[in-house]
Amino acid sequence: MSTTMARYECPCGYIYDPEEGDYERGIEAGTPFAELPEEWVCPVCGAEKEYFERLDD
Repeated sequence: MSTTMARYECPCGYIYDPEEGDYERGIEAGTPFAELPEEWVCPVCGAEKEYFERLDD
């Protein structure tokens, strides 16, 4: 798996998967975590990107 397409997990348990994107917030499938807008937050708890941790899978 490419570094740019890694999944990232929020402390609340939500996982951002770039293959799925975030349809409800206008993030298209295929959007790497690093390319999410700075104002994007966790759709579950509202945590900012800085609190997400990369998943090694």
